[in-house]
Amino acid sequence: MTWNLQRLQNGILRTLFSLLPLVLMVILTLSTYWLVEKNALPSLPSITPARLHVPDYTITNGALNTLNELGETKNRVIGKKLIHFEDDATIDINAPRMRSFQPPKVPITVQADFGHLDGDISILDLSGHAEIFRPAQAAQENQRASARMIMLSDYFQVLINEDLINTRYPLTLEQGLSILTSNEGGSFNNVTQTMTLFGKVQGRIEREQQGQR
Repeated sequence: MTWNLQRLQNGILRTLFSLLPLVLMVILTLSTYWLVEKNALPSLPSITPARLHVPDYTITNGALNTLNELGETKNRVIGKKLIHFEDDATIDINAPRMRSFQPPKVPITVQADFGHLDGDISILDLSGHAEIFRPAQAAQENQRASARMIMLSDYFQVLINEDLINTRYPLTLEQGLSILTSNEGGSFNNVTQTMTLFGKVQGRIEREQQGQR
């Protein structure tokens, strides 16, 4: 009986010794995996490459039209050079000129040295010798005659959909023989063709002589 017990113990020991390399290999593998995971750099989130603000096409002596609900031209923007940008669909314009039509009123013209049109074609920023011009208009059944009008500023913002032209820069308004200046700009409503001046306003208002425009 004693001999059988000793034989069993020897067998167990031989089995353990035979499994020892396998156990050591498992321990080594687990240790290596733990060290790799501990020292691994965190994975970076995927980043979509940014679209650069670069022009994708240029038009020389180009024009853009917006239409009213009847399909008639409401606004026309022309320029010596129109530069379109792919990332936001904006357009830079050299020597921009915009005509706005409000029949039966005479069309007004807005122009400047430089222009920037947003991607929705709803806001036109004009800078550098900016000018609004409305020619004289004869009297009509429901509208009195109006003299020629010129507005000058360094900057105008045209809200195309609202038919408004605004500026907070100093403004000079000439209408007929009258001249006014405003140190805080003003707002021109193209539907009613009226001008509101902001800030300190000064100048002179001359009564129109019969037949003068």
